[in-house]
Amino acid sequence: MLGAVFSFSTMAVAGRAVFEELDVYQLMFYRSAIGLTLVLIYAACTRGGFGKFRTQRIKLHMVRNMSHLVGQFGWFFALGLIPLAQLFALEFTTPLWVAALAPLLLGERLTKMRLAAVSLGFIGVLVVLRPGLEDVSLGSIVMLIGAVGFAGAMMGTKRLSTTEQPVTVLFYMALIQTPVGLLLAINELHWPTLVTGLWLILVAVLGFTAHFCIVRAVSLADAIVVAPLDFIRLPLIAVVGVVLYSEPLELWVFVGGALVLLGNYGNLVAERRNI
Repeated sequence: MLGAVFSFSTMAVAGRAVFEELDVYQLMFYRSAIGLTLVLIYAACTRGGFGKFRTQRIKLHMVRNMSHLVGQFGWFFALGLIPLAQLFALEFTTPLWVAALAPLLLGERLTKMRLAAVSLGFIGVLVVLRPGLEDVSLGSIVMLIGAVGFAGAMMGTKRLSTTEQPVTVLFYMALIQTPVGLLLAINELHWPTLVTGLWLILVAVLGFTAHFCIVRAVSLADAIVVAPLDFIRLPLIAVVGVVLYSEPLELWVFVGGALVLLGNYGNLVAERRNI
């Protein structure tokens, strides 16, 4: 999980570096294309080879990846508009959206404990954004929409995990999103400079390692043990924002972020105890 924390935090820095030359659509295309190459290389070098990519659930892969595309766009779009600490605090609402939407989409129960956890998390969002006291930025709104997209992708992954290997999910994510990214970026698409190209490769590699580390961590330990380590990202990225971009340390972002994380932890407790 510390590998995932490092990967996500460094990817935010690399993504901002890419924005000095490319827009969000080009970044998404190149990230998916490079990611597809990495997955193919990984499959070619491991037991089972390309046979890992066989699936009987292509429709669910399509739905899952369209939702993930919304999440990915929201994350990268907001990355260039709002402070990193605020970006990560809003991203952490993803599990809360899963808890809120799972009863509708997956038929799961919304228990009192889970409802309390979700409510606490969304109070945290209000504390972070402070609508009425502060102008709610476009970046914040898009990131919240992106969090809903990530939640849809997470629920799709949960359904797929009963039959698909993690590398299979990553393969179809890259395979489906690469042509979509190309269509979105085609009007402005150009070959990046060497420096930007290296940042793009880093973004793609870090995206791959982040997901791989999370899947591996969950396979080694209970989610209730693993997830709190992911929350280290918030204070870490706040320090990165101060050091590299002179972003202010806002008390309300940390207070709201703490409520969001507490809501997430409560949801994990409820899931573990089935209450």
